[in-house]
Amino acid sequence: MKFDTVIIGGGLAGLTAGLSLQKAGQNTAIISTGQSALHFFSGTFESIEEPPQQMQRLFEEAGIRLHYERGVRLMPLGTFRESALSLEDIDIFPTPKIGRKALIINFMGYHDFFSSFLAEGLQKQGLECRVRFINLPELEKLQLSPSEMRSVQIARAMDRVWEKVVQEIRMLLKDEDVVVLPQVFGLQDTSVPGRIRQGVPARVVFAGTLPPSVPGIRTQMLLKKRYQLLGGSILMGDEAVKAHIYENRIHSIVTRNLDSHYLEASHFILATGGYFSKGLVSNPFQIYEPVFGLDVEYAEDRNTWYNPAFAEDQPYMGYGVKTDGKLHAVKDGQPIDNLFVVGSILGKTQPQFGSAAGLAVRSALAAVDEILRCTQNDGEESASNPLSF
Repeated sequence: MKFDTVIIGGGLAGLTAGLSLQKAGQNTAIISTGQSALHFFSGTFESIEEPPQQMQRLFEEAGIRLHYERGVRLMPLGTFRESALSLEDIDIFPTPKIGRKALIINFMGYHDFFSSFLAEGLQKQGLECRVRFINLPELEKLQLSPSEMRSVQIARAMDRVWEKVVQEIRMLLKDEDVVVLPQVFGLQDTSVPGRIRQGVPARVVFAGTLPPSVPGIRTQMLLKKRYQLLGGSILMGDEAVKAHIYENRIHSIVTRNLDSHYLEASHFILATGGYFSKGLVSNPFQIYEPVFGLDVEYAEDRNTWYNPAFAEDQPYMGYGVKTDGKLHAVKDGQPIDNLFVVGSILGKTQPQFGSAAGLAVRSALAAVDEILRCTQNDGEESASNPLSF
């Protein structure tokens, strides 16, 4: 099976690269295990400090609306974090003072939204808070099993009964100017958050819950759908297990499901993520990259991998695969000419691309630009040096 580019990893970085390359006329394939860091996505793109027009167009074509406003966003425990570029239904505030009084809404039996902690955090910012629970008959079946009362299961029901939620809020609302709801709306119908805001006579703010993230899964679904509409191929539930490398180039890879069928391409992108998705693997002696055996930048002394202060930045999260200035992967000290590394597997080895979702998007677009430049140069060279027979 031959492609122009094969992308290993179907998270934010992999899908961004795949969409961009398909739009440019390439024939690409994405190998995806199915779950990615998008399942933990907050809805904002950290470290993107300027409005990225290329990215916004790419996402809007997939049905994902973004907005840019420098300020702060509300965190699940009532604290605030600096943000700028976000999904349409994620509020950005100029300051942590988001109102005078807040009505915080939760749903009976839903334990992944910490409304009391959220209220405590907002009260420290000077807001008066009331917490109220809504009991919906449509959620009663989910309450029979704690494993079913998760954000995604609730979100599937909420897309059908959001009007009831609005009615309940209107009855509960007194003199509050802010209503805070868990992010369990708009999984399949992206218009629902906006409709809720139109129906409630107060500012509606959606706050994060425990994973899985409804905005993240929705983003993944829409990017994947757009990628396939553009002709891209996705090998779902599969993973790369072996690579054939010759003279500092990847010639093909083998996946677990395809077994003896090789995936050949002119270029490859590694976007397998960090430790959660096993893009990086650690043991008591080392941190390594499991598919290609690439060089990884990390401290030799294992005792320095972590910070005993749990809430502080952890050093191991900054470790990542080594690359050159053009994001070519490095193996045994030598760059691999046609293998690019993007996303969180880079850690902090390329700080100019930022962190988190910002790192995923910016590094993916940089790798795409380099691949298209190489492809154009190869085409020009072939045209100027025709084969003679």
